[in-house]
Amino acid sequence: MKTVYYDRLCVAGMAMYVGVSEQGLAFIGSDQADMSELEQWSGKRGLDLMEDRVRVKPYMEALSAYLMGTRRKFDLPLDIAGTAFQEAVWQALCAIPYGETRTYSEIAEEIGKPQAVRAVGAAIGANPVLMVVPCHRVIGKNGKITGYRGGIAMKEQLLRLESGNSTLPKAAF
Repeated sequence: MKTVYYDRLCVAGMAMYVGVSEQGLAFIGSDQADMSELEQWSGKRGLDLMEDRVRVKPYMEALSAYLMGTRRKFDLPLDIAGTAFQEAVWQALCAIPYGETRTYSEIAEEIGKPQAVRAVGAAIGANPVLMVVPCHRVIGKNGKITGYRGGIAMKEQLLRLESGNSTLPKAAF
């Protein structure tokens, strides 16, 4: 059975669980969510969990730098898998530049499925690595901030960070 090593990241007033496998970053939890979110995610995939601060530390440092506004891109190895449709959506998300947003309709157009706006939303919701696959950069067609697995407050904070309108405290992990 595959093992996911985890630790809890606390930075910028946010707290989330981070999980990595031998292959790379596999999971970033929602802000302020408890351990049950990680347990449910791993349980659905038949994965063992093991707390391991040392294995997770490089990922925590990269995420901390992002949340503190000193990192804009991630070059972390990932261990995520989805359907072909989900992976196409996630690739389109990764192409959205730091500080910019796109609508669900624009993502659907980008992947050549203009009628699949709702399916795009579902694929975005299935993204296991918040921030690294930047699903927070997708907003409603009317310009409003819409659903986010990490919660609307987390999405708003990330968008403020990327717009340069956020003063963040130091990391603690």
